[in-house]
Amino acid sequence: MSFQIIRQDITKISADVIVNTANPKPEIGSGTDSAVYAAAGTADLLAARREIGAIAPGEAALTPAFALSAQYIIHTVGPAWLDGCHGEKDILRKCYENTLKLADSLHAESIAFPLIASGVYGFPKDQALDIALSEIGKFLLTHEMRVILAVLGREAFALSEKLVGSIDAFLDEHQVRELEHTEYSEGKDLAAYRRRRAVQQITDSARMVQTNLPEQSSGKPLEQILRSAGDTFQQRLFKLIDASRMDDVTVYKRANIDRKLFSRIRCKPDYKPSKKTAVAFAVALKLRLPEMLDLLACAGIAFSPSDPFDLIITYCVQNHIYDIFEINAVLFRYGQPLLGE
Repeated sequence: MSFQIIRQDITKISADVIVNTANPKPEIGSGTDSAVYAAAGTADLLAARREIGAIAPGEAALTPAFALSAQYIIHTVGPAWLDGCHGEKDILRKCYENTLKLADSLHAESIAFPLIASGVYGFPKDQALDIALSEIGKFLLTHEMRVILAVLGREAFALSEKLVGSIDAFLDEHQVRELEHTEYSEGKDLAAYRRRRAVQQITDSARMVQTNLPEQSSGKPLEQILRSAGDTFQQRLFKLIDASRMDDVTVYKRANIDRKLFSRIRCKPDYKPSKKTAVAFAVALKLRLPEMLDLLACAGIAFSPSDPFDLIITYCVQNHIYDIFEINAVLFRYGQPLLGE
């Protein structure tokens, strides 16, 4: 179905399954575990948890959700971080794998995760996030389920320092360029500056739409010109899908798009996507930047040199980052809309 990252207390999310980072013993731990017990009803949940007994790290077990807005709680025990050399990563992967497998056996349509083991267990947040995105992404390529990753705030959500540093530098560079344009436009040569900018914008626009014009239209009646107009977004999208040799299911899953929305797009030649939906398909198809801008132009969408969302997508495409979950993690970190639905 789709993957979301949201800022929310996991105990306040409505989903078929809520995931609890459990104490290995049938005792109330701290952090998420404590919050889940309090919200579900301590006495009822503790009694159900005692019936299960001990849970080994990486394993998952099921109880009713009691007072939570869910049907079930899946309890999984994350690894305590030592140094990364004692199987911690493999155990964390098992947490996600076993939890998702159990949720699938329940025919759950939605599941909400915390960032497992990144709190009191001390697992480095950037590595915990990488594993969560990898395992959830792998699952969603072959299953239909709405998966939510709940974090209480962006401070609890860490990307690698190298990636953040590179994106910060990229954003700063373009912000400086925009500032230079603004300062220059306020100087004595304002009229000349505006003329050059206008000419450049017209040139860029002409290049953007050139591939959509099938032939020269001079001298043709307006009705004939309109009939020979370039591809719609839907037409261009499905030409690109055919050229990619990927099947429809792979494309919409890689785009983090719901099957029903994809079906609507296929049935509506004049479908007008939002920018985040159009970009999601470009990412799924691993389009280069000119190809992506051309696809967006078919929907009447353009990129701005000063918009953080557009700059982050540009950075990712130029650096061959096409994992939509990784891109959404970056967009979330910078407070931007996520790709997909």
